[in-house]
Amino acid sequence: MNDRIEKRIELRVPIARAWRALTDHREFGEWFHVKLEGPFVAGQPSQGRITHPGYEHVRWQAVVQKIEPERLFSFTWHPYGIDPKVDYSKETPTLVEFRLEKTATGTLLILTESGFDKVPAGRRAEAYRMNEGGWTQQMKNIESHVASHP
Repeated sequence: MNDRIEKRIELRVPIARAWRALTDHREFGEWFHVKLEGPFVAGQPSQGRITHPGYEHVRWQAVVQKIEPERLFSFTWHPYGIDPKVDYSKETPTLVEFRLEKTATGTLLILTESGFDKVPAGRRAEAYRMNEGGWTQQMKNIESHVASHP
């Protein structure tokens, strides 16, 4: 199994628009299906509730790592940490990075999630599989979001 997921998508919008969709907590929440409690701040936790049907019981928890305007937004989290009875805080989180690059027709969004080799062996394969599929869907979600909300 690979220890990282990488997805790429070209968004047919300027970098500034893609950046806003990634880093405005309300917009991020719309396409990611999470209701966040407040803005993203580097070095601070981000919390809220998942709004995706079937996962409404799951609490979103991440720690924002970097916000480098129109270039890099990153956070750490516990991948596929959906069981409310499990304390994931003792696990090493994975790192999620969104990088933006200007293209001739818009913006290349490169998503990377790394660190699956540190996820406990008993849940590593499932966390990887679920996030691999999840990120495929999230790339479609952000593409639709920026196209329908210019």
